[in-house]
Formats: sequence, structure tokens, C-alpha cells
Amino acid sequence: MGKRLRQQRRGKGAGNYRVPNYAFRPNLVYRNVGGVVTDIVKNPRMDAPLAEIAYADKTTGHLVALEGMSVGASISGTVMKLSDIKEGSIVSNVETFPNSGPKLCRAPGTFATVVSKTQKDSVIQLPSKKTKKISNDCRAMLGIPAGEGAGEKPFMKAGVMYHLKHARGKHYPTTSGLAKNAVDHPYGGSGSGKRRKQVGKSAPPGQKVGSFGARRTGRRKQ
Repeated sequence: MGKRLRQQRRGKGAGNYRVPNYAFRPNLVYRNVGGVVTDIVKNPRMDAPLAEIAYADKTTGHLVALEGMSVGASISGTVMKLSDIKEGSIVSNVETFPNSGPKLCRAPGTFATVVSKTQKDSVIQLPSKKTKKISNDCRAMLGIPAGEGAGEKPFMKAGVMYHLKHARGKHYPTTSGLAKNAVDHPYGGSGSGKRRKQVGKSAPPGQKVGSFGARRTGRRKQ
């Protein structure tokens, strides 16, 4: 009897495909009170470092750390509403609607530019060069998220990649179907070099691999 496919195990909810319960999951929200940066911490699930904020009402929280931010810095002039930000300014960690929390431009080195403003809305240009209209009541941070160039650092060992993927709920390493045994995958076994037939849409879950229900495959003729 064959074994379950990867997508079947993932759908069941096996432990290898879940984010660990002990994972650090900070709630990134903007507060209506001032605060001071008390520490710069690392979040295994994000590339950008986080700033631990001690607010004036004796509560703590986290925000994405910006370039040049240090311990003891105040966030009073950093977090502002779009209505108070001038055109041409560079912003990051932008809210999509009021009190939604930072959603846009949170990756290291990414930022948006305030292109134009009206009485109610502001138009920002995203890193993809697309523009987006957002309410002036939405808040953002003046600056660029720290940690630029994190993706350029090579993974010297497979174990480093394993721990990174495991912290983010990703499965690693993954083996292709052709490299597996026949008991593990429909594409495995000694006949792996043969061309496989298409699988119908009504096939059972254990047979649905590759392209199923496709009208055509391969490149189109010129």
C-alpha cells in the first residue's frame, strides 16, 4: 500500500508542517501614546529586527526597527499619520486602513514614497512602482526598515536553512517525486523516466500529482 503524499500530510496537519507553539509572535500595532526604544530583538520569523518599545502608560510592545534606530530613541516623531507627512517623504510600515497595524513595506530595505495628498486620502508609490490610495488617518513610520541585505547572505549549511524554515512553519528539505520510491509517490520508481499521463479531476487524492485536468501541457508551437 502506498504512503500519503506531501499535500495529504499537510492537509491532515502533521507536526512537520505547523509553526511551533513556542514561536515568537509579536503583535505589531501602533499606540496612541509615546514610547522609548528599550531593546533591539531578533524575530526568527522575520528578516527585519524588531524594536521593543516601552510606552508612557507602562506597557510594552514591538515595532519594526528602522535604520539608525538605537536604544533610548523616542518614537514620537517617527510614527505619524499620513496627513502630517509631507509629499515626497519616505515611509514604511504603512497601515492599509486606520488602526490596522503596519501592513505595507515591512521587509528590510523596502519603503514607499508619498506622491500626492488630498484632504481625505494620500497616494503612495510602493516598491513595485504601483500607486495605492490610503486614508490620511492611517499611520506610517518615517524611515526604512533595518536589515537590508539579509537575503544576500549565503546559506553555508543545509542545517541553517532547516532551522529558518522550521521557525516559519515551512517544510525543508523537500524531495522531488521523481527521486522517490514507487511506494512514496506516483512518479517514483524505476519508470521515473517515462512520460506520465494526465490525471483527471475526479481522481482520488492519492493520484492527484503534477497536472490534473489540464487542457494542454508543454510549450505552444511558434
